[in-house]
Parts: sequence; structure tokens; C-alpha cells
Amino acid sequence: MPDFSSFPITQRWPASHPEHLQLYAAPTPNGVKVSIMLEEIGLAYEPHFIDISSNESKDPAFVSLNPNGRIPAIIDPAGPEGTPIAVWESGAILIYLAEKTGQLIPSAPAKRYETLSWVFFQMSAIGPIFGQLGFFLHWGGKEYEDKRPLQRFIDESRRLLSIVDRRLEGRDWIVDDYSVADIATIGWVNALIETYGASDILGLSNFANVSAWLGRGLARPAVQRGLLIPARPA
Repeated sequence: MPDFSSFPITQRWPASHPEHLQLYAAPTPNGVKVSIMLEEIGLAYEPHFIDISSNESKDPAFVSLNPNGRIPAIIDPAGPEGTPIAVWESGAILIYLAEKTGQLIPSAPAKRYETLSWVFFQMSAIGPIFGQLGFFLHWGGKEYEDKRPLQRFIDESRRLLSIVDRRLEGRDWIVDDYSVADIATIGWVNALIETYGASDILGLSNFANVSAWLGRGLARPAVQRGLLIPARPA
């Protein structure tokens, strides 16, 4: 039985199956990266819903796992040396899981770093910019009288979509095969439509390659499952 005694988070959110990887997340664009990845690779895991609307990610037990107080985070009971390991930051978790299982990341060094470049592009650009756009369209920012910040994030979101659209010209996936680069990005592009209602304001239909890529991604059963995990309480 894994020893979780050094992880206070397991007292706040106990593990029913401590032999499984423990996922602490919510079904947000960042959170679903990891649930989609876990569904794709078939690794047994136990999801714990972290209610970020109630600031549960700022709970001292959660912060003991991720000092930044942001979802997602994991504990793998079967870490690299056979002992439990904690990993936080969604991009780091994707890379950890890909390397642990040898799945969804190329083994050839050149392609591997190409894939990682697109993962970090999502982390450094797509996530922060789309997230700010969502704030100004859907959350508190929609009440702001000054619309210049909104326009700034509309323009930058369009620019980023154009980069991905050009990349996908003649391609099914961001790199040659479906990979962590796609998994990192799918939830964020989907959120533009499903959560932020930004399709029209961004002219998303003008990005035909992105739209076709998103359709291919959403057709994957693991993606459909992962988008809803961890389930929100009824």
C-alpha cells in the first residue's frame, strides 16, 4: 500500500484507491488536459473535484501539494523510484505522464522537442490569453466600462488562432501524430466556444483548419470523457 503520510492533501481529500494515481482538478481548460491524457493512456486514476469557485485550491492542504494554489495536480503512487511523487502544473503533468508511459510524445529527439515547443506555446500564450479573453467576455470583466482590454485580448486570441491554423494546414494534428501538443490545446479552443461564447467575436469559422482539428479531437471518446472529469457535484 502506498505511503501518503507525507501528503496532507490526502487527509482533506482521502484516497479510496491509493494504489491509483490521484488527480486533483476541476473540468476547466487546464484541468481537463490531465483527465483527457489519463483517459487516452488508460492509466488507472482516482479523480478528486477541487471546487475552485469556493477557493478550495487555496486550502492549505491543496497548497501543500501545489504552492501556487492552482489545479491540476497529481500524486502518482508509483513514482520513478517506486515511491509516491507529486507533480503540479498541467504541462509538467502531461510530460510526466507521456514519459512514464511512453505514449503520446515522439521518441525521436527532434520530434520530441518540436512537440514540447507546441506544449509550451499553449502554456505561455494560448492559455493565458484565452483565459483573459474569457474573463472579459464571461466573468467579472464583462462589467468593465473600458472595452480596450477586451479588444486587446480579442486581437491577440485571433493572432494565436492564426498561428495554429497555419500550423494545421495539410495536417490532422499539431505535430505528425496526435500527441500531448493536441491534448494541451483542445480544452482551451473548446472553451472559446462552449464556455466563453467567443466564436462570433473571434470569427472562429474563418479558422477552418482549427475548426476541423477541434472536430477531430472532440470525436475521440477519451476526449469526450476527459472533458467531464472530475465531475462537478450535482
